[in-house]
Amino acid sequence: MKHSLIALSILATTAGAFAQSSTTLFGVVDASVTRLSSDSASVTGLSSGEQSSSRLGFRGLEDLGGGLKASFWLEGSVAVDNGGTTFRFDRRSTVGLIGGFGEVRLGRDKLASYLNVETFDPFGDIGVAGNGANNMLGNATVAAGTQEGSHSKRASNIVSYLTPKMGGFHGQVQYGFGERASSEPNNSRGNFISARVGYQTNPLDIALGFAQLKAGTAIQEVTYKAVNLGASYDLGFVKPMLLIATERGAGRGVNAYTLGASAPVGQSGEFRVGYTRFNTRNQVDADSSKLGLGYIHKLSKRTVVYGLLARVSNDANANRGFAVSSSSLASPLIAAGDSATGYSIGVRHSF
Repeated sequence: MKHSLIALSILATTAGAFAQSSTTLFGVVDASVTRLSSDSASVTGLSSGEQSSSRLGFRGLEDLGGGLKASFWLEGSVAVDNGGTTFRFDRRSTVGLIGGFGEVRLGRDKLASYLNVETFDPFGDIGVAGNGANNMLGNATVAAGTQEGSHSKRASNIVSYLTPKMGGFHGQVQYGFGERASSEPNNSRGNFISARVGYQTNPLDIALGFAQLKAGTAIQEVTYKAVNLGASYDLGFVKPMLLIATERGAGRGVNAYTLGASAPVGQSGEFRVGYTRFNTRNQVDADSSKLGLGYIHKLSKRTVVYGLLARVSNDANANRGFAVSSSSLASPLIAAGDSATGYSIGVRHSF
């Protein structure tokens, strides 16, 4: 009898421990037939992640008691079009503690300042219709010394603090380590700070973002700065949104202005439209404009079909294109002054 009571006690304790923690498998599988064409060339094929990036991930929480929780989030990109060659947790890999104080998070994550770019774009800054208002001054190759560009979506080696929501107000601040030895010249390359503050309570959502990235070479220091402000207001029958974004650095500057909206169509549909204007400050005739249209139709809570269409018009010295998320469908050549058109017809399933 005594041994039975001990065994039952152990089982009860184990069950309680399991009840205090949870792990979730989640993901998105998104594929579409996509065509991209410019005045110089065109390409048609299968694209992965035009309406929402394809991904596979695991996330979990453990209740530590006293209002404190431990969390983890591991999420990697999936290439639906060709299956991919490797899998790694390149989208997010974080561990953290959550409590009444907010959240402390460590690892690879999205830049806090970038969240405005995707939140206040009706297409989430992805696919042929996404506004592409990140890394406007250059990717990691052009913006030498940064982790992944002049204002990237994500970065590694981040320490983040997220405030608790206080009457709709929220904030987040991050510091990223470039991890260069102190003996190196210009050893601050790759370091950055990023922050976001906002107010969100239905129907209003408004937020301000800021980032400063240290870059350059061993003999020349360069600092990139990004500032953006976004807002949306849900009227029920339509949700208008506005994004103003700017990047400065290396003697260059670009401003972007996105005006968009989403509107329900019946019980299962949604129409989206977005217009973005890029103004280049350091070069004559290097501006661009982009118009995106999209329709999304829900077949269930997890499955949608969609169609996206976009048109880019470039000035004589601009060659902007599309924010296509694909591992195998290469964008065609877009020469300076080219116009470009893209469309995608696809299906997305989330789990």
